[in-house]
Amino acid sequence: MSNFDQTSLWIVIIGLAVGSFALRFAFIGFMGGRPMPAWLMRHLRYTAVAIIPALVAPPGVWPPTTGGETSLPHLAVAALTFAVGYLTRNVLWALLSGVSGFLLLFFLSS
Repeated sequence: MSNFDQTSLWIVIIGLAVGSFALRFAFIGFMGGRPMPAWLMRHLRYTAVAIIPALVAPPGVWPPTTGGETSLPHLAVAALTFAVGYLTRNVLWALLSGVSGFLLLFFLSS
């Protein structure tokens, strides 16, 4: 952030806000009460599946607790969570395995 001046920062913030509004308005404002096409509904079903890994992957690969350095325990728990999710096809079991893995590593390292 130190390379940005105030003007550049506000331009980026306003640009992201306008882009986010435009994306939402495209579906809510233009589509309104009309039914959406089946192909669009099929693609929208995968939005959460794409967003959640995008939010979780960076802290798993470059955890802030290690100063952004890749950590083998974090990668091991991420692999465990992925494997459980892939094998069981159950988000709850994947989340529980990830939390359990981190708790186990935390208590083993203490």
